[in-house]
Amino acid sequence: MAYPKPWCSSYSPLSRAQPQRTPSEMDQNGSFTQEAKSILKCKLSQKRKTLPQFSIGSHLSPWPMHIYGRTILPNRKPCSVDYQKLASAQKEEPLNMTKPRYLEQLENHLRKELLLLDLCSDSTQELRLQPYREIFEFFIEDFKTYKPLLSSIKNAYEVTLAYQRETIRALEPLRARLVTVKEDCNEKLLAMRAVERHEVSVLKNEKMHLLKLIDKKNEEKVSLQSEVAKLRKNLAEEYLHYLTERDARKILLADLNELRYQREDMSLAQSPGIWGEDPVKLTLALKMTRQDLTRTQMELNTMKANFGDVVPRRDFEMQEKTNKDLQEQLESLQADYDEVCKEHEILLQLHMSTLKERDQFHAELQDIQQTSTPRPDWTKCEGVVAGGTDRWKMLAAGKNSDQLVDVLLEEIGEGLLREKAYFPGLGYGEAIPAFLRFDGIVENKKPTKMEVVNLLQDVWKERLAEEQKEKFADFFFNFLERRFGPSEAMAWAYTIFENIKLFRSNEVMSQFYAVLMGKMKESVYIYQKETIAQLQREMASADSQNEGLLSMENFSSILRSTFPLKKEEQIQELMEAGGWNPNCSNADLFKYQALFKEDEEGQSEPFVQKVWEQYVDEKETYLQELKQELGPEILEVTPGRLREALGTIDPSLDAQTLSTYVSQAFQVPVTELPMEGDNENEQGLKTQLETVMSRLWVSDIRRAGPRTEPEPAI
Repeated sequence: MAYPKPWCSSYSPLSRAQPQRTPSEMDQNGSFTQEAKSILKCKLSQKRKTLPQFSIGSHLSPWPMHIYGRTILPNRKPCSVDYQKLASAQKEEPLNMTKPRYLEQLENHLRKELLLLDLCSDSTQELRLQPYREIFEFFIEDFKTYKPLLSSIKNAYEVTLAYQRETIRALEPLRARLVTVKEDCNEKLLAMRAVERHEVSVLKNEKMHLLKLIDKKNEEKVSLQSEVAKLRKNLAEEYLHYLTERDARKILLADLNELRYQREDMSLAQSPGIWGEDPVKLTLALKMTRQDLTRTQMELNTMKANFGDVVPRRDFEMQEKTNKDLQEQLESLQADYDEVCKEHEILLQLHMSTLKERDQFHAELQDIQQTSTPRPDWTKCEGVVAGGTDRWKMLAAGKNSDQLVDVLLEEIGEGLLREKAYFPGLGYGEAIPAFLRFDGIVENKKPTKMEVVNLLQDVWKERLAEEQKEKFADFFFNFLERRFGPSEAMAWAYTIFENIKLFRSNEVMSQFYAVLMGKMKESVYIYQKETIAQLQREMASADSQNEGLLSMENFSSILRSTFPLKKEEQIQELMEAGGWNPNCSNADLFKYQALFKEDEEGQSEPFVQKVWEQYVDEKETYLQELKQELGPEILEVTPGRLREALGTIDPSLDAQTLSTYVSQAFQVPVTELPMEGDNENEQGLKTQLETVMSRLWVSDIRRAGPRTEPEPAI
């Protein structure tokens, strides 16, 4: 095949100067104007003249198509003679093939043009595209047959490029405006941060001022208390002084009256009129007096003879009253005796039934001892549990076998949980909690028990600090996203869920798991924390000296005022959990702040645990009374019947609290509860009794006042 002569001699791109693009030839986006395009077209035509002219039919090579015609064998059988001859002929034919000269010249031209453009550091993309345009123009001019098609392709690309340039030009103002808006937003953000810093500083100063004011008020309170004590002492001294003065005055008045009476007697004795009376008259008066004396003596003797054995009326009435009291006492004792006799008979019957049960249980015990396995030896766990004997004794202190099994399971589960590197995702089912909906595997972050407890306490702090608008599970997952980022939130959710599901003996984890899974409303946890906070405030206010000490008497009075509905036995249990000893005096002081401390794993002191246990027991008792009032034989209950039963067992409930309890039991808003007497709507809300009781159990329901006992029938 004939190739054209090298065109390097007549046309050399490296030999000519690169056409310089002046700013007048370019628009704002770096593209050519119409005038620049016409100039470039003229230059292109001149350059085209410098290239050698070729004939498509005689000079253009079909490279590399001629190689395929020589290498591909015809469709013949490999074992035939013709096939073998043709294959050997092709092997002998040399494959000395090179590129066409025209293609090499175009590639060299393109390479040199691009090299010149690379030397110019300020060349734009439009300039880099110009050599390719020139090469494409050469193709269009040489291939006359395909010139219309290639020209339409080139025009389509040029139109598209022009459209793109117009679009970029239209978006430039938006880009500038975006930069301006970003700067404005940054300025506003900085201004808001400056204002916040100023407000924080002002609030800190106000806090310090209020703290100083509180210290000053406390000092004034202490000084006033000392003055009150001093004034009380002075008042007692003055009171004793006035008592002494009063007694002395009474004695003086008595002496004065005695002296006055003596003086009157002396004045009567010295009266001259007595000695001047008639002797006959005096004799007659003496005779009459003696007769009166004799008559009086006789009457006295007669009275002694007649009424010597008669009791005085006063003594008789006194004895009669005493006899009546004794008779009433005898009747009451007789009634008590009859009751004791009845109780004795009942106790005898109970004793007989107890003996039968004892014999039956003894027989069952013997059967169980013969058939059952022996009790486990828990001391064997000392060498297995991490920490040895001391840690096992600490874990097993005060726990029964069932609780020890839970402790052992937690220890085993903790080891297995540490070995897991990933958790399998639970999927996106409706039964799966929202914060665990994930398909795949998630990483086990392997935090320590203390780190999980601290993280859960941070969740509660942030939850109690803001308004409770979203569900607790959604808030928990949003908290993890804020703390660890969206990419790590799911892994932490699975890790924390597996930990709180395992460590049920931990107080913080068990309560968080119950609230998270809907087994307990978060209002129950909030009420518990508010109760403990109220106790702390009451004890701190009773500690007037701010020494952290409190007497058992004050401790008892605070418990009775905070829990007015608790029985005396419950108050004593709380005092014993707080460290009270019946053998000690009530004036003994103790550190009340130690009652509210928590260890590193969030476990509270026995006093706080006893408050929680009594709350659970009281709720259970309250719901049992409600169930008995509703009637154990009924299966469904209406809002009106529940409202009536709650009002019966707890008359002190106000209307708002009562409506809240009914709303929680039937899972409807308070505003949608039917009115009293609306039987149609109440029948539509009829619910199973067990469902109502389970909903009330997870809610914060408690007694508002004592239950009034019915008056006995007369």
